[in-house]
Amino acid sequence: MGGGAAVAASRLNHALRQNGVDSELLVQDMVGSDEGVSSAGSGFLYKQKAFARFVAERLYFLPHEKDSSIRFSFSPGNTGIDISDHPLVQEADIIHLHWVNQGFLSIDSLAKLFALRKPIVWTQHDMWAFTGGCHYTGSCQKFLHACSFCPFVRKPGENDLSAQVFVNKRMAYNNALLVTVSCSNWLKNLVNDSILFRNKMNYCIPNPIDTTFYQPKDKLEQRKKLGLPLDKKLILFGAANVNDPRKGMRYFMEALDILNNHYPNAYNEVELLVFGKMKENVLKQLPFKAHAFNFVSDPKVLVSLYNSADIYCLPSQQDNLPNTVMEAMACGTPVVAFGIGGVPEMVTHQQMGYLAKIKNSMSLADGLYHTLYNADLVAYSKAARLKVEQTYSEDIVVKQYMDVYEKIMAL
Repeated sequence: MGGGAAVAASRLNHALRQNGVDSELLVQDMVGSDEGVSSAGSGFLYKQKAFARFVAERLYFLPHEKDSSIRFSFSPGNTGIDISDHPLVQEADIIHLHWVNQGFLSIDSLAKLFALRKPIVWTQHDMWAFTGGCHYTGSCQKFLHACSFCPFVRKPGENDLSAQVFVNKRMAYNNALLVTVSCSNWLKNLVNDSILFRNKMNYCIPNPIDTTFYQPKDKLEQRKKLGLPLDKKLILFGAANVNDPRKGMRYFMEALDILNNHYPNAYNEVELLVFGKMKENVLKQLPFKAHAFNFVSDPKVLVSLYNSADIYCLPSQQDNLPNTVMEAMACGTPVVAFGIGGVPEMVTHQQMGYLAKIKNSMSLADGLYHTLYNADLVAYSKAARLKVEQTYSEDIVVKQYMDVYEKIMAL
């Protein structure tokens, strides 16, 4: 498993099990042996077939893609496996779906699950389930009626790939015993407006986080552990794939240039912590000294990074309920971000972080400077941690999901 949705699904499964719920997570492929998590198959041949499905989906989309920058921003849902007869599915009273793309479940696979007539809860981690294939629509609102003339495809038209995918989803969802859960009110409102889901029951429940694992620790000790400077102001930035344009690396770099040019103290006092997959030349373009951690697979290292940083910066242009924001806040680290998606529901402006104007590098730079130099970081830290404890802790989230499970079982 990998990616933010997989992490969120795993955390929910763990939280449910910790609270006495008989929950099993079925995934396409897994690393390690987490309790309560099973792979849909095993062995070398299965893994080869799983990779082949992933490649097949990408190759199917390749002739349609507008350019390579959006290669993983659109999933046609044409490739997947049938898990409807899997023992865990057959035994389940409720089927709870999360992120199903990249060759795991196709639209046809979903239709076979729906045909079982079991109650289905589908947590929305992005917009794919109710669009013609894109994971985030940007400014496009075609999903409100019917997708076509898609900005992600090479030859937009009335019957382009997005229109075909949209029709396939409409047919698959038609008679499904389905309720949706959105992780933010921002996404819930989009689900309510979408033509595919507006007649379904939709709830808003955030992702959970283990507040005993992600918690504040002594900053100097954590910096020593990672070999970081003890006397610098450290800005943390990271994503699973920093190269994804939606993650806003462009705006982050522009904001850093502004910070460097307009605030003379910054150059000698500020350094950067960067984690995630990134191109080799990225670090060379940053105006401040950067400590690169590449892809971090160990959660303990992430906790140390969050606690080492003075602030965490999220310049995403569109996002749902980012795990990184929740993790940073749980560790008492203030967040500077654009006021996009579900982030304003997480971060209260100038109380536990700073919400910059959307796609405005100057505003982002102002937020970085304000939080580093003018804010009461101790107060911000306490407020951020309290928000997580009161909103995202495991027992609070599980209770909300149990209410949804009881409601759908009563239908």
